[in-house]
Amino acid sequence: MSNPFTPEQLIRKEIFSLSAYHVPPAIGMIKLDAMENPYLLPMFLRKEIALLAENAPINRYPDASAMALKKTLRDHLRISDEMDILLGNGSDEIIQMIAMAIAKPNAVLMSVEPAFVMFRMIATFANTQYVGVTLNKDFTIDLDAMLFAIAKHNPAVIFLAYPNNPTGNLFDEEAILRIIAATSGLVVIDEAYHVFANASMIDRLGSFPNVLLMRTLSKVGLAGLRLGLLVGRTQWLRHFEKIRLPYNISTMTQLITEKVLQHTDILSQQADAIKLERVKVNASLSAMNGIEVFPSRANFILFRVKNAGQVFQSLKQRCILIKNLDGTHPLLENCLRITIGMPEENTQFCSALHDIISQT
Repeated sequence: MSNPFTPEQLIRKEIFSLSAYHVPPAIGMIKLDAMENPYLLPMFLRKEIALLAENAPINRYPDASAMALKKTLRDHLRISDEMDILLGNGSDEIIQMIAMAIAKPNAVLMSVEPAFVMFRMIATFANTQYVGVTLNKDFTIDLDAMLFAIAKHNPAVIFLAYPNNPTGNLFDEEAILRIIAATSGLVVIDEAYHVFANASMIDRLGSFPNVLLMRTLSKVGLAGLRLGLLVGRTQWLRHFEKIRLPYNISTMTQLITEKVLQHTDILSQQADAIKLERVKVNASLSAMNGIEVFPSRANFILFRVKNAGQVFQSLKQRCILIKNLDGTHPLLENCLRITIGMPEENTQFCSALHDIISQT
């Protein structure tokens, strides 16, 4: 028998250079690091969901095509009949499907930087070249640089988050339209935070044959269900469907999502509450000395403070967990990101941060 291979001999070298996506433990913490909706669903709706679980046929595989759920989503999002819907286990899986589908030799997946970290990571998973175009210092799109990169690299797909993560700002629509016009590849608009932005490109889909729209329900209160969706022309989505793993949307995800979307007023009220708290947290941060606060149209706020790593650790010692982005990109030097929580959580965070800043 020959000697067995080692991981170093079998696994691609670029995988060794990656770090696994890190989710820090949050037990006992005020958790303000993951862009989640902090509000539970009302008790009457939780009881209805409990009844669904009681009668769910979990001994059987889920509906592989999730037709009932797709119809509910189409009605809820007012998706044109001309457009198709692809469902993923979170938007991460949809990004992966697209990356795998376009992964020809020398294919390029492009985005801006800083952006959602999974764009870069999934490109690596799919053995596809990644090109990130650095944003301006104010986190707006450097359109000249972007158009130059498109002409140079001829990307197969461009991912743009609208609003952007982790910066929170909403890119100029005219700049996005210029990018769409400049590329012959796909453009995927990631609208994970659209409910907090009062802006969407969904009405633009019919005007561009190479534009797809990606959404997730994770930010509106259903993060535990892991449901993402891609909206676009059938000529594209029917090929991505071939890559989708069978039964990727669980029975409980399908049943619960359909139930919750019968009560979209509740989700809207919670989103409105988060936007109101965002204004309050922004005002509190802006009133503190030594803090630079960046405009946000999402459910989080990015800010810069001296000695961000030390401030982050001091908050953790007070059982408050936010996101430390210092060191992840040059434009994010000394930057921290706070997810908008419940009013009492936001108050505790602002009070703790004020004390920490005052002592440094």
